[in-house]
Amino acid sequence: MTWPGCSASSTVQTRPSSPPERSGYDAAVVLYTCSLEKAAGGLPVPLAHPCGRAAKALDDAGHQYEIKQVKGGSLRFWTWPSRAQDRAEVEQLSGQRGVPILVLDGGEVIAGSGHIVSWARANEPAPAAG
Repeated sequence: MTWPGCSASSTVQTRPSSPPERSGYDAAVVLYTCSLEKAAGGLPVPLAHPCGRAAKALDDAGHQYEIKQVKGGSLRFWTWPSRAQDRAEVEQLSGQRGVPILVLDGGEVIAGSGHIVSWARANEPAPAAG
């Protein structure tokens, strides 16, 4: 099942091209989601909402991140006239309007829940400060 306006898999894009110099992430990691944020992330993959699935993977792996909710959605026809404006920041960062996207502290952008899940599992969270 594909949730309209959300992306189960997409491409990994990097802007700027240089990744952070340290191995741990999380300092200023931002997950852009639709209004459902973490909802339905724990359901089996065909039913799980992409934004919730991405957030759950980050939580399960112990990553710290900020959620930034964006407006608009494919099934919410009343949002269509303002969707380009509502998701302009997402489009500028990733080249697409679909969410979820994960923006790492070095500027790398990971688009699509499948790629975000893979990244969360493959990368250790930054050590806790303190």
